[in-house]
Amino acid sequence: MGEWLRSPIRGVLLDITGVLYESSADHGTVIPGSVKAVNRLRESGMPFRLVTNETTTPTTVLLDKLRRFGYQLEERELFSPIPAVVKLLQQEQLVPHLLVHPKVEGELRVGEKGSPASCVVLGDAEDNFSYANLNSAFRALMVMPCPRLITLGYGRYYKHNQQLQLDVGVYAKALEFACGVESEVVGKPSPAFFNQALADMGVQAEEAVMVGDDISSDVEGAQKCGMRGVLVRTGKFTSSLLPHPTITPDCVVDNLAEAVDQILAAKGKN
Repeated sequence: MGEWLRSPIRGVLLDITGVLYESSADHGTVIPGSVKAVNRLRESGMPFRLVTNETTTPTTVLLDKLRRFGYQLEERELFSPIPAVVKLLQQEQLVPHLLVHPKVEGELRVGEKGSPASCVVLGDAEDNFSYANLNSAFRALMVMPCPRLITLGYGRYYKHNQQLQLDVGVYAKALEFACGVESEVVGKPSPAFFNQALADMGVQAEEAVMVGDDISSDVEGAQKCGMRGVLVRTGKFTSSLLPHPTITPDCVVDNLAEAVDQILAAKGKN
């Protein structure tokens, strides 16, 4: 039994893209063994939640996609930045200047119509990340009395259509540099985002493990929260990631199925 399994695991957090399915323009493909692995977690009574930075599609659409792939999931088990940022905007009565994917703009339009923007919300806008749109977000921040840049996740890159794509964190860094502001991250690797999912399961960070394909947002983010971080060799994983100069995963596995095998085998021994 690996060292990372010597203390009991009472809850599991799972990334979605790159762990449950591979992203592509034709709706993606299921990663072999992942549907069965999720079913095994449920059948064993092991609490789990899905934590994703997916912001190119509404949460309900993402959930429907996962169900079509064969994942038996409840809406409450999915944690996405979109509902979290809507709650933040409403609670603080913020009016957002949006630079997000067109498919999610409707969900994020809150506040009084015609009022000046009091924050910029940055999501994975894909082709909407044009010079004109970034410049517009920059100008919006520069005229705010108290500029706020809220980012839906903070990733560097992800994999889509078998190719690596720049993620929202890259564009957030550009606006931070230009405006002299620091991003407020809603999503991974924000500790508040992880803690929300942990609290929903009723487990402490030291009792939980995060399984993902992103060594920074998933593994390092989890470890900084006190969880164990497991890296899968699916999704955007490349062998050049390891050994990493500053991040050491608690375990590296071929896929989610292998991670679940080890977690459930250890469950019977702890």
